[in-house]
Amino acid sequence: MKIEHFAINVAKPVEMADWYVKNLGLTIVAGQKTAPYAHFLADNSGKVMLEIYCNPADQVPAYGSMDPLILHLAFVSENPSEDKDRLMRAGATLESETISENGNHLVMLRDPWGLALQLCKRAKSLLAD
Repeated sequence: MKIEHFAINVAKPVEMADWYVKNLGLTIVAGQKTAPYAHFLADNSGKVMLEIYCNPADQVPAYGSMDPLILHLAFVSENPSEDKDRLMRAGATLESETISENGNHLVMLRDPWGLALQLCKRAKSLLAD
């Protein structure tokens, strides 16, 4: 089996989808113009998707008050410092930045809606090419 998508309930899926397309390079594969405004966003590999929607049948978690260790979306970044600055100009906020002894450069941000985003530059990639 392989993962098709990871879904999260958010307050403003249309606005969030737009921000993720403009600032993280995701592509809208499918999007609804009516409630629950589900949007499927693919990364540049076209093999992984994030679904965001607003379904009032259950609560939208308070992502901004959650520790990023509970939930975060991690993106490969060739230049985490540059991407951090660019995303902060677009409304993201910085949580932390570390460069580990083994050379991994990790930046933790929050998107404008409080969801934790991690930028990862690994000394040795964990992903297959």
